[in-house]
Amino acid sequence: MDGQSSEDVKHLNRPLILASIMLAMFLAAIEATIVSTAMPSIVADLGGFSLYSWVFSAYLLTNAATVLIFGKLSDVFGRKPIFLMGIMLFMLGAALCALSVSMNMLIVARLVQGLGAGALMPIATTIVGDIYNKEERAKVQGYLSSVWGISAVSGPALGGFFVDVLSWPYVFWLNVPLGLLALAGVTIFFKEDIIKQHHKLDFIGPIWLILGVSTFMLILVEGGTRISWMSWPMLCLVVCACVGTTAFVLRQFHTSSPMMPLYIWKHRSIAIANVTSMVTGMILIGVSSYLPAFVQGVMERSATVAGFTLTAMSIGWPIASTVAGRLLLRIGFRATSMIGGVSLVLGGIVFTTLSPGHGPLWAAAGSFFIGIGMGLSTTSFIVSIQSTVSWQMRGIATAANMFMRTLGSALGAALLGGILNANIQEDIEASDLDNEFTVDSINILLKASSRHDLGEEATHVLQSALTSGLHVVYWGILVLAIVSMLLIRLLPRGKHI
Repeated sequence: MDGQSSEDVKHLNRPLILASIMLAMFLAAIEATIVSTAMPSIVADLGGFSLYSWVFSAYLLTNAATVLIFGKLSDVFGRKPIFLMGIMLFMLGAALCALSVSMNMLIVARLVQGLGAGALMPIATTIVGDIYNKEERAKVQGYLSSVWGISAVSGPALGGFFVDVLSWPYVFWLNVPLGLLALAGVTIFFKEDIIKQHHKLDFIGPIWLILGVSTFMLILVEGGTRISWMSWPMLCLVVCACVGTTAFVLRQFHTSSPMMPLYIWKHRSIAIANVTSMVTGMILIGVSSYLPAFVQGVMERSATVAGFTLTAMSIGWPIASTVAGRLLLRIGFRATSMIGGVSLVLGGIVFTTLSPGHGPLWAAAGSFFIGIGMGLSTTSFIVSIQSTVSWQMRGIATAANMFMRTLGSALGAALLGGILNANIQEDIEASDLDNEFTVDSINILLKASSRHDLGEEATHVLQSALTSGLHVVYWGILVLAIVSMLLIRLLPRGKHI
């Protein structure tokens, strides 16, 4: 509450501000469950299964590239104007997604939507950090996470309804009326009084970041499939990825207004929390992106059923976040986070044993453990970081943690998508199917009306390829969960906020 005096905060209607912020966060929260539920139907309609992961990666790329910029801008110009800008960009991107007629157009629209998302989540949690004190913050962050519980119930249900009864564009149109309500609420209830100061902003750093991350994602997704590992195009991508990443890091040392002040990493708790958040971000995208494809393509269940397997994760997350608010005060950051790490590993183990015979309930159980792990760890990390830095650095420090998780999700979508595509292609090539079958033939599996036209042999081969590819993805999730638990063990011990 350092940015506003205690007297100023007394005059704020904090419950209405919190409700408005939660509505704005709902845009991003429901996006995670609705789009993941609808993606198998979207790709079955628009085609291009090999581009499946890019629908998530594009959104996460611009999200990751802008989250630090918006965090810095919120420290300079205030939280409110930047937050409102994020809501408007998110609505614009959602409208463009709804109007998409091809996978390429959808991917471009997701880039725009990701720009808005870069402001929503980090600034929402920062505003809460501003208007509540340390003791209140842990409890309120748990309330803030209850948004995921609401989206858990409504997201899959709406996603399944839109896909099975109406059509998938309604998944994106839903964001427009919700966005307008959020705009009105934040504009009316959230009053902010800050001292405007002249700051020099760094716009070169994001360019290097986008170059480095996007080319590295291209390597992960297309390497060994569309682009040979031993080729000049691959060499050029590797060089661009190295140059972009190195230039971004060097830029942070030499600019007077860095996107990510590297000195905040000197705090051990912040450094470990950020690295762990990157790893858990990879886990999160692996589950939310590909579980619906398994349920619809392999188990041959509806979009609604696929959506409710993700519901378990979204229910576990807010429950764990609320519990984490109390545990933090009793056993501290490290112990609370460690419990979350164990739950992530349990979820990874469940997914490695997933098979068509186990059914959706088994998939939902794995999702629930992942949600518990994410809720305990992310709440611990955010409260810990906000308690470590001053108001002037709280926006960028919170955004830095969000950036690392989003970066992990972007890289995870690319890495796991590349692994999936490579395994599917290898299985198809090893089969007796005609050359006309490719990775994009998986589109046919994801639509019940076209699945029956495949023939018994083709259906068996494609389902086996998808199953084996997804199992490799799930083993990757388990490895990442173990890594995250080991990282959490490195957190400094402490019992008090």
